[in-house]
Amino acid sequence: MPRPRTITDEQIVEAARAAFLEQGFSATTAEIARRAGISEGTLFKRFATKEDLFEEAVGLRDYAAWREELSGLVGVGDVRRNLERAALRFLDTAARIVPNLMLIFSRGHAPAHNPMLERLGNPMRHDADALAAYLRAEVALGRVRPIDADVTALTLMGTLTHYVHRELMTPEAGREPLDAGRFVRGLLDVLWPGLEP
Repeated sequence: MPRPRTITDEQIVEAARAAFLEQGFSATTAEIARRAGISEGTLFKRFATKEDLFEEAVGLRDYAAWREELSGLVGVGDVRRNLERAALRFLDTAARIVPNLMLIFSRGHAPAHNPMLERLGNPMRHDADALAAYLRAEVALGRVRPIDADVTALTLMGTLTHYVHRELMTPEAGREPLDAGRFVRGLLDVLWPGLEP
């Protein structure tokens, strides 16, 4: 009978998060194992690669869930509400991962310097592509007027990304943050008249 686990996966992830926050992606698995109080072998039994552990520690594993949820809403419910929900899910995810994701970029942007960049691909392009695919499908159903889905998706994602940059990455001291719900509703107030069939 195998020994019961005394260190949980969550404790390993917390140790990894702390190491990555201090040292970036260059933190070694030996250091992470030491912090978690386990052997490196045990660490690799739980997480196949350092990259897998990094994705878990930063919160990248479920990053694209909002995209999948949106694609499942084609032809379902109210299009404007679907876009609002998707935007809020994107912002909620960003609020959780952007501070940690900054670790990736602290090592430089070139994939040679940081193998996680290559593994991630281009999430911003994937986000815009997913939104454009949703809009094209809704146009085909007549639930959105004929538009350039790529331009509309880039407009929406660019504005959401700017919000993330302004509110999460470079907040102003002494300025009250702009509520995400208010921001998304206001954004759709501007965009929806051009989308409504």
